[in-house]
Amino acid sequence: MMDWTDTRCRVFHRRLSRRARLYTEMLTTGAVIHGDRVRLLGFDASEHPVALQLGGSDPRELATAARVGEDFGYDEINLNVGCPSDRVKDGRFGACLMAEPALVAEGVAAMKCAVRVPVTVKCRIGIDDQDPELALDTLARSVIEAGADALVVHARKAWLNGLSPKENRDIPPLDYDCVYRLKAAMPDVPIIINGGIASLDEAKRHLAHVDGVMLGRAAYQEPWRLLSVDPDLFDEAAPHATMQDALEAMIPYIEEQLARGTRLHAITRHFVGVFFGVPGARAFRRHLAEHGTRPGAGADVLREAIALIGSGAAAPMAA
Repeated sequence: MMDWTDTRCRVFHRRLSRRARLYTEMLTTGAVIHGDRVRLLGFDASEHPVALQLGGSDPRELATAARVGEDFGYDEINLNVGCPSDRVKDGRFGACLMAEPALVAEGVAAMKCAVRVPVTVKCRIGIDDQDPELALDTLARSVIEAGADALVVHARKAWLNGLSPKENRDIPPLDYDCVYRLKAAMPDVPIIINGGIASLDEAKRHLAHVDGVMLGRAAYQEPWRLLSVDPDLFDEAAPHATMQDALEAMIPYIEEQLARGTRLHAITRHFVGVFFGVPGARAFRRHLAEHGTRPGAGADVLREAIALIGSGAAAPMAA
């Protein structure tokens, strides 16, 4: 979710669900330790609960970066052992670490010693020619023994040799049963499933087998689905009854950000998929694209775009 789930995206998603746990983009330990921490790590208080996702392999650097994240107020530190990009592989972090479970465990142990908040791991079921059952079980047992509090499993292999990062999101077949078997073998370990889950109905079916479900592209590209999370999964009212209400609730935040020099498009770019199959959705997107990118564009552009949505769009689509 790099370049997608920045703080502005997460503030918006929090307007759609009080209960969903939000995750940052993956940040490398080097960026956290040596970069502009306020720009990279700063977030709005409304985002809680929010997890910081780290990429790295050096235990000392992971411990330092985790401590920085805790000091910034993050509720969880998540180690990414699933990203398949070439840049990540060259930096010896992400999915290539599926081949080094002992090193991942060492990093988890170092982070657990450094922070009090939960430390979790996000991984694939394997890479390249690995046997998924063996690779996933070995990694899971290694990191849990090292102190990991939960495991998030993207139920696909990552092919580091032969497939691009984009292809790795779709071409390797999903194997949800592999994740279910891991949960059955480790009943006391919180296991969250991820990968190709496109609706809350699908999420509910997975919850019969595992402890949680992580949505990535579906949540970002079709955020209207998140309006159903609290009612459908937690039997609680959504923060806002309609997407129009949620967008209106964003306006004070937008005005505050604009006053700090943020451009409107940096926020409204996350709104592209907010309306689905409703009258005026295309006009809404076009208005933001044409007017929201102009220098000096203000919150009135969003208000005008919202006004283009027909009255029949008040109720969110079924998730």
